[in-house]
Amino acid sequence: MAIHDFNAQRLFVDQPLGPGTTVALSGEQANYLVNVLRMRAGDAILVFNGRDGEWRAVLAEVAKRRAALAVGEQARPQEAGPDIDYLFAPLKRARLDYMVQKAVEMGVARLRPVITRHTVAERVNLDRMRANAIEAAEQCGILRLPDIVAPARLDAVLTGWDARRRLIFCDEAAPPGGPLGALAGIERGAPVAVLVGPEGGFSEEERARILALPQALAISLGPRIMRADTAAVAALALVNAVVGDWG
Repeated sequence: MAIHDFNAQRLFVDQPLGPGTTVALSGEQANYLVNVLRMRAGDAILVFNGRDGEWRAVLAEVAKRRAALAVGEQARPQEAGPDIDYLFAPLKRARLDYMVQKAVEMGVARLRPVITRHTVAERVNLDRMRANAIEAAEQCGILRLPDIVAPARLDAVLTGWDARRRLIFCDEAAPPGGPLGALAGIERGAPVAVLVGPEGGFSEEERARILALPQALAISLGPRIMRADTAAVAALALVNAVVGDWG
């Protein structure tokens, strides 16, 4: 991966990017650049859209409530990243924000909320999840944004499971042991999913249903019980180290 310029301002734009293109900014984006960051015409910025890599641009037009960017040369090509789905029981607002941001920093390809018997927050604001994903990507030099999937019941998710994707089940009841050794049997770069449950844990019926899936691999995250947002970071770090793109 190319080294990211952390001194440059960076902005996500949901528009095609290429040499010579002009990007019309939303009122919110224009206000952020002009009034918050105090940028002026001719100032440089990096832009990305999650598809076309990262591009150098300059602020070309500035008006009271609108602005546009003139795109120049590409700074970094698009990166694919690991094929990791992150499945999680939705959390309450602030902790869900944190979890989404950390999962994006860990390079997941998809965020998939699943509703379980002990899920506390069954309503999920997908727009807020996307906003948090964009913010994390802008701040950390990330080029790929994860797909954000609508919530689904755990039974439905397991019934429609893709036979090619291993399911790494973070199981509080799994025997203590080295998770790195358990993950070593999965080929690096293979499509995987990581499943972390709600704070109340999975019910016995849910746990049995997960373990019955041929693609499931139960791992322990150690002797201490973690909060769900902490477990997300721990589990995704392990998976990236063995199966993902940290190798």
